Amino acid sequence: MVQIDRVYTDRPFYGSPRMTQVLRGRGYTVNEKRVARLMRLVGLAAACPRRSLSQPADKARKYPYLLRNLKIDRPDHVWASDITYIAVRGGFLYLTAVLDWFSRYVIAWELSNSLDAGFCVTALDRALGLSRPAIFNTDQGSQFTSDAFTGRLEDAGVAISMDGRGRCFDNIFIERLWRSVKYEEVYLKDYADGRTAWQELGRWFDFYNHERPHQGLGWQTPEAVYRGV
Repeated sequence: MVQIDRVYTDRPFYGSPRMTQVLRGRGYTVNEKRVARLMRLVGLAAACPRRSLSQPADKARKYPYLLRNLKIDRPDHVWASDITYIAVRGGFLYLTAVLDWFSRYVIAWELSNSLDAGFCVTALDRALGLSRPAIFNTDQGSQFTSDAFTGRLEDAGVAISMDGRGRCFDNIFIERLWRSVKYEEVYLKDYADGRTAWQELGRWFDFYNHERPHQGLGWQTPEAVYRGV
């Protein structure tokens, strides 16, 4: 699974046939049927550079996409959230994060062993306990279209924006965050269990927010830009 995740992180447009060939080229004895099953297991699908861990719920309310031609020019203007998976010994966990679009600051994050909406709501509650955005953008996954998630945002007076299906780069900064956490943390470790993953990821997110400079932020840290210090 880790090898599939590595390839997919670099080449999210690869489906199971091409993924199989790449893995074989790296010396792994795999067949396409098994690769396809593993990709489905964690929600990796080729189409455009977007993961499909979040699937639309039946009869879910749809919200408009509000970021088209929007100039995002301040912290807490737009927040975004998404889900990825994290390999641990003998399985995997799901990771969600709430990211401030302008500063790339990770306001909150959460791990779960299932794709129920609860862990996304927990991360959202933690973030809203610290501040609140004008707009919150997600994909149309069932976690984010759930009444619990959208209800929290509506109660807080936050405008809800959702990516159109097939839009490849609507949450591009979250995708970049996932790539950073995978290459700078996850792929360098072998998490024994969820507790270890939680501790190590917590250290990395602290580093990411407070110490790691971003070229796109003029080599400032996310915290410095978010807090204006």
